[in-house]
Amino acid sequence: MIELEKQSYVIAVGIDETEQEGIFLFTFQIANPEVGSIASSVGSEQEASETVTIRGTDIMTATTTANAFVTKQIALDQTRVIIASESLARSDQFIRIIQSAGRTPQIRRSVQLIISQEDAATFIKNNQPTLEQRPHKYYQYMLTRAKETGIIPDADLHRFFQITEGDADLFLAMYATTNTDPKIDRGSEDNFYAGQIPKSGGNPTQFMGSAVFKEGIMIDRLTGEETRIANILDKTMEMSELLTTYPDPLAPKYRVAADYIQSQEPIIDIQYDAERNHATINVLVQFEIEILAIPSLVNYSQSEADKATLEKSIEDYNEAITKELIKKTQESYRAQPFYWSLYARKHFKDIPAFEQADWNKNIYPNADIHVSYQLKKMQFGNLLDDTNLNEVRD
Repeated sequence: MIELEKQSYVIAVGIDETEQEGIFLFTFQIANPEVGSIASSVGSEQEASETVTIRGTDIMTATTTANAFVTKQIALDQTRVIIASESLARSDQFIRIIQSAGRTPQIRRSVQLIISQEDAATFIKNNQPTLEQRPHKYYQYMLTRAKETGIIPDADLHRFFQITEGDADLFLAMYATTNTDPKIDRGSEDNFYAGQIPKSGGNPTQFMGSAVFKEGIMIDRLTGEETRIANILDKTMEMSELLTTYPDPLAPKYRVAADYIQSQEPIIDIQYDAERNHATINVLVQFEIEILAIPSLVNYSQSEADKATLEKSIEDYNEAITKELIKKTQESYRAQPFYWSLYARKHFKDIPAFEQADWNKNIYPNADIHVSYQLKKMQFGNLLDDTNLNEVRD
């Protein structure tokens, strides 16, 4: 048994490459449990966390080295996130160094994996939330809310090892950065990568989109919109709501804001022809919509024809962006992040037969895929009629 005040609790671990192969930089963000608590004295100016960076070969031995200058014993059982730089994630060294995180019992398998555009040490240093003093609470609230809205994936260590070792699907990790390169010509509120969201003030850290991993190596990244589609098509992902916008079919220069509600899990039907080694994949996504804002002030609720036009427009828009994402996964990635291999395995008698058919290289890239969206119900909130501009500006 170790007393609480005798331990240093690491909230975030950052991993970066060095010029020497096999040697990495490990950054530990250690929380100060007294900051923000009742036990802290009024007017005290203690730092919320301490950040240290050292060189090492793996996470566990690096913590031992850090104890040479950190007064309390370093504990990893409260670690919330592991942050790796994009340069490390795109190298074959990433799978080697992350293995130690899965081997030790001190690090929970629920730890979330974040890929930062810059060095992980720089990301941790620049991440300065102003409204949440406790770093563990910041990561908890930020990641939970972002995952609920679908703009980043659920990317815990258990899922990473499960998908990577399965060698039949793509793994999506969270993508974040403290660098800013705002883009204003996207037209949508979620069609960005982290760092491209036009904003001013506040914490520079942005979580948006995902890093795509194939066979343990990062090969690309997805925008927030593409990540949402991937989450919708994956039955193993859970999302509470999706607040998004759609093009206004009767007023193209405006967009309609809506709350996307997944009424039930997508229906995934995979038909496999063993002789041709060919698959046909049919996916039906049933959903509901609650309209939150119509800036064009078109009264869709008062005209059945206009309402039907809006419903068809939303279905067509979802199908169009989904088709583009699937085309990218088939032609560029030659693998998919939707975990559809789970539903293809039942067509094979054993694992060797499934591996011989080669889902990634042969079946999925050449599969016929049809994804359709079915809008089951559309509501207009508490306000059915919008303001009539002809009456206001008579």
